Amino acid sequence: MDAHKELDTRGLNCPLPILKAKKALADMQSGEVLKVVSTDPGSTRDFQAFARQTGNELVEQETTADEFVHFLRRR
Repeated sequence: MDAHKELDTRGLNCPLPILKAKKALADMQSGEVLKVVSTDPGSTRDFQAFARQTGNELVEQETTADEFVHFLRRR
């Protein structure tokens, strides 16, 4: 999936990936997509809750061997 902005949060644990994503989304236009790469296994659940609470759309989540990738569309 194509993203307008990518955020590398590898090595950071909750709540830092969410806080950085929130800040990045605030600087984006409505409809733009943010890609967040994380190594925190809890980030999958965290980004699902974040999307529900903020109204941003969680478009896709991918899991590789040791990385979790989240795509959020700005509301």
